Amino acid sequence: AYLGPPEVNITSCPNCINVTIKLPTSHYREEGKLKSLIDIYSYLYYDITLKSLDGEHKRPRQETTEEVFSTVIEELYPSRNYCVSVVVATTLNSHSTPSPWKCVTAGSEAQHGGYHEVAVAGAVCVSLIIAAVLKCVHAAGFIFQKISLPQTLV
Repeated sequence: AYLGPPEVNITSCPNCINVTIKLPTSHYREEGKLKSLIDIYSYLYYDITLKSLDGEHKRPRQETTEEVFSTVIEELYPSRNYCVSVVVATTLNSHSTPSPWKCVTAGSEAQHGGYHEVAVAGAVCVSLIIAAVLKCVHAAGFIFQKISLPQTLV
């Protein structure tokens, strides 16, 4: 029997991608209940293949004891497109269907920093503008008071 493809989702992070993997469901039932692959095998192996401009790279085989788990692929080039396919296997069953390719662009460290700096600079500018407007209104209020005072005295 072939192990079905796992469900794979990927998101970008600075110079990396976060891969979330959900193991395929088993078709094995015990006492009317569907058993998970972890219930049956206690652990599974998974292989991640990473595809980019440089070609395909098979990452070292990993082990999991969880139905849904995440792994981060680091040290990637920022702003470059990466695609991921995952296959799961057991010691007893190496026949498995790989997941469809999922693609994402790795995040840029500088870009995230840039957004933060722009937000901080914007907040500082807005604060300065508000302070300047208040100062002007305050000063204008005093000027009008000084101008209107002599007229009331007369």
